[in-house]
Amino acid sequence: MENKWFLSKIRDEFKGGKINVEKTYRLLEKLDIPCNYIHVKSVFKDNDRLKQGRITIEEFRSIYRIIAHREEIIEIFNTYSGNQKFLFEKNLLQFLIQEQYALDMTTNIAFEIIQKYEPIEEVKRAHQMSFEGFIRYMGSPECQILKTDCGKVYQDMNHPLNDYFISSSHNTYLVSDQLLGPSDLWGYVSALVKGCRCLEIDCWDGSRNEPVVYHGYTLTSKLLFKTVIQSIQKYAFIALKFKILVRNKKIGSLRETRERKGSDKHGQVEEYEEIDQDVDDEVKESKALAILEDDSQKEPGAIIAAGLPLFRRRRVKVAMALSDLVIYTKAEKFISFQHSRLYQQFNESNSIGESEARKLSKLKGHEFILHTSKFITRIYPKATRADSSNFNPQEFWNIGCQMVALNFQTPGLPMDLQNGKFLDNGCSGYILKPHFLRDIKTEFNPNETPKDIDPVTLTIRLISGIQLPPSNHSSSNKADTVVVLEIFGVPNDHVKRQTRVIKRNAFCPRWNETFTFIIQVPELALIRFVVENQGLITGNEFLGQYTLPVLCMNKGYRRVPLFSKMGESLEPAALFIYVWYVR
Repeated sequence: MENKWFLSKIRDEFKGGKINVEKTYRLLEKLDIPCNYIHVKSVFKDNDRLKQGRITIEEFRSIYRIIAHREEIIEIFNTYSGNQKFLFEKNLLQFLIQEQYALDMTTNIAFEIIQKYEPIEEVKRAHQMSFEGFIRYMGSPECQILKTDCGKVYQDMNHPLNDYFISSSHNTYLVSDQLLGPSDLWGYVSALVKGCRCLEIDCWDGSRNEPVVYHGYTLTSKLLFKTVIQSIQKYAFIALKFKILVRNKKIGSLRETRERKGSDKHGQVEEYEEIDQDVDDEVKESKALAILEDDSQKEPGAIIAAGLPLFRRRRVKVAMALSDLVIYTKAEKFISFQHSRLYQQFNESNSIGESEARKLSKLKGHEFILHTSKFITRIYPKATRADSSNFNPQEFWNIGCQMVALNFQTPGLPMDLQNGKFLDNGCSGYILKPHFLRDIKTEFNPNETPKDIDPVTLTIRLISGIQLPPSNHSSSNKADTVVVLEIFGVPNDHVKRQTRVIKRNAFCPRWNETFTFIIQVPELALIRFVVENQGLITGNEFLGQYTLPVLCMNKGYRRVPLFSKMGESLEPAALFIYVWYVR
């Protein structure tokens, strides 16, 4: 039956005789077998017996089996089919319950899976599943590592804003370095597409009374403010509540704002003096910003250090119309935790540079958490990161900081963690913080073993790789593949493991290695899978990665999709694993 179905699907393609590698690739896609062209080309070459660049129908059948009929899937199928050619509904149901931990499965759901993935009509009508149907089901989104529920907005979205982690970017308009590089609307578009909910718009006076956006006191290029707003309008509401909160300096109280409602504020500007919160503290570590300062900008009250002006105070002008848009997120300079306890209002938020925040988290970690349980706190990169590099955001999520702002244009580990964390809750850009980071009486401290812990024992069997990206140094489809598994979370949970190296095989490496992790605070933990090509002199070569929250992992046999360094999908490249955890 399978043979008849297979021939009926491909016979017409061979009416003209043999086919080349391009037609082979397209025919595999027609059969719903996702393929990497580099791997197809290599397998084609191995099966082209006459080496003429064209293959027969029988040679195509061999290629199909090599790519689609993976041994590890055959072993699973045979276990539940009793080495027969088909799974009955009861066999499939048994697999779903025993291996995929789908305890609420019913015969009706097994029937629906068969109807969806079984390609052979006669088998489908008999309420059975062939191996062809099974491999298509195992390669489907239903068998991916990320829980289906986590791919939707499932959390309570009616908490106060300070109860959420919020996907946040730093200097969103920059697409290169912080000092000389270009500003580009693509910075806003790409950040919004990635689910970013907190954008930074540095607005300055431009020519002809047109406000512009750029990194002030630097040589970065400028964007018109109106084009930035137009881009945000176009891309901001792909998901969520169709509202924008403006975080800025504010003149006066909320009561005064209400009293001005409806009045004409055109041209009204207020001025006041403040400490420059984005330059203070952080600029002490770097001369970079000061070097680009113009002498004409010097003001009374500037502090001179190393012969360069380091501005501690400045006169700020705020348009009244803009000020009155600031309701829930008024920007206030952070002074101390004690000052905030005594004077900070519910609608006031702080921005703290990464260096100061790191010191505070080490010296006063518990106080920091009590602060973030009440007030929105934004962490931004230090001034010395002129190359737009990023810090590890995990250390600040551990203490409940809501807005951990990263340079979205810079790929690497920090952005992998950022993208992985915000896969949760439907990629909405908002994640409800764990209860112990919301409780204003919490005793949680990430640097200490938590009381009343409820750890997770996580076991992962890394079975195989599926059409992994080959090494850039290989002329074919080869790589010396190794997989690194790393847990990120509170310091005591951070651990790194790796597999042995499989030589010269990126197509179908098999490890069958098991790793066990005991995770003390799973609510904050992320797991990162990294595939590398082992290097001897220059170090390992990055091939692909995937990061997700530990508690968003499905149990059972699962596919781990892989993404490039720039965050692009590498489908069909994946890892095939078995996941089990208990709490």
